Amino acid sequence: MNNKCTVVMYHYVRDLEKSRYPAIKGLRTREFRAQLDVLSKNFQFVAIEDLIRSVREDVSLPSNAVHLSFDDGYRDHFDTVFPILQQKGIPGSFFPPSGAVLERKALDVNKIHFVLAAASSTERLLKEVFQCLDSYRERYTLLSNEHYFSKLAAQGQFDSREIIFIKRLLQNELELEVRQRIVNDLFIRYIPEGEDVLAEELYMTLDQIKTMHRSGMFIGSHGYQHLWLGLQAPDVQKREIDRADAFLDEVGVRSDGRVIAYPYGSYNSGLIQLLTDKGYCLGLTSEQGDAVCTKENAFLLKRRDTNEFAKT
Repeated sequence: MNNKCTVVMYHYVRDLEKSRYPAIKGLRTREFRAQLDVLSKNFQFVAIEDLIRSVREDVSLPSNAVHLSFDDGYRDHFDTVFPILQQKGIPGSFFPPSGAVLERKALDVNKIHFVLAAASSTERLLKEVFQCLDSYRERYTLLSNEHYFSKLAAQGQFDSREIIFIKRLLQNELELEVRQRIVNDLFIRYIPEGEDVLAEELYMTLDQIKTMHRSGMFIGSHGYQHLWLGLQAPDVQKREIDRADAFLDEVGVRSDGRVIAYPYGSYNSGLIQLLTDKGYCLGLTSEQGDAVCTKENAFLLKRRDTNEFAKT
């Protein structure tokens, strides 16, 4: 019996050269098509419902099972990904952060992505981040720039030490209020179109998500505000999941077959218990590896980044 599946994790999929910020880290449309061709020769595509059956009913998966998952609710997923998957008859699962879809406001994580894409010099951006820390140091009792850089900078699989530092600092390290202030300061400096324009271009609408759901694509939870859920207090976790569930209700997703992709891959035992109590079936992490679809691992399913696979 096989209970393993390669779950591929995607974010931006677009014609980068034609987009407003071509330096954003994403997969080109032609690369996505080519990658699907490679996957189809080496794997058998399965739906996320197959993973649920493997967990719930101990049903065997194909020995070379692969599933495609798409995080963050980007308009790319409706305009680019959805038609290609429909054409090829490939199932996919999509995990939009419902607050971004409903409120049409850019998430901090996306503001950071676009600042990084718009910055022509990482060295200059790093200096500006340090300047922001300096300007807020006394008000928020911040530690030294050297402390933060020493603690957070590390060479990543796909990013430099400097980029890893900026992401970690602005996504999680600092307290929420000062973090948001610095992100907004940089966003205003680098993104002249403004938040409303970016959000409208960036995220799917509720109607588009409903269309995908009616057409057989799976819609799951990615929280409401895209928080590091594993670091939140239980009441915040519950509020986030309740609000995301209300969104899934509106989409028409059944309450007895729900799946979450943890924002930032962040979870803890309390969150898993909450999800279990609410009838969720699976939890997708951002930890690298193949998903083991058993009852014991149902909320610890690993994924593989799209960059691990051939794109040309």
